[in-house]
Amino acid sequence: MDAVIVTGGSSGLGASVVDAVIKAGGRPFVIDRQPPKDGVEWIECDLADTRAAERATRELIARAGGTIDGVVTAAGMDVPGALIDVPGETWDRIVAIDLLATAAVIRAALPELKQSHGGVVTISSTLGIKAVGDATAYCAAKFGVVGFTRALAAELAGEVNVTLLIPGGMRTKFFDERDDRYKPGPDAILNDPANVAAAVMFALSQPAGSAVRELVVAAETESSYP
Repeated sequence: MDAVIVTGGSSGLGASVVDAVIKAGGRPFVIDRQPPKDGVEWIECDLADTRAAERATRELIARAGGTIDGVVTAAGMDVPGALIDVPGETWDRIVAIDLLATAAVIRAALPELKQSHGGVVTISSTLGIKAVGDATAYCAAKFGVVGFTRALAAELAGEVNVTLLIPGGMRTKFFDERDDRYKPGPDAILNDPANVAAAVMFALSQPAGSAVRELVVAAETESSYP
């Protein structure tokens, strides 16, 4: 494994994946609206613009020397609220970033991933397999990531290794801008994103002939089941 594109690599899980790629001796390439850590190659892009996401992906592949070994779609957002209360533009943006950009970046990278027999890790959520109220956009997007990834794994079997990663709640800034009622409580037990990043690397580093299809990674007290 050498060059890996990471969406959302400036913070949260994406930043932990960037660190893990570097630790493994690889070269991370980031697509985000904010810069990643110093020394990491990146392109500023609003992933809600899926055509721009495709262009950014192709540009980073060119910077990597025309080849890519992995793609990790870690970018994500959510604005909780009842369907009637969340503005349509915000609802659409959540689905665009969490689901449509996932497909767009992978689509743009597929020719090179097939050449390198590389790997893809998509990031869903435990809210992609269980639903809660006031999260219609996020659940729609993350359930969509589950279906998209399973279909993609069937489509690319033997050509590109495709892994669906389903993380539980993590200790990141993901919850910071929410209303207090939608933030984890003071006694909430959240997972370290570095642990989830380690699962990403496990999937990407599988030997030839082996693939990790799905992983659920959560704090040991969190149930991922409906």
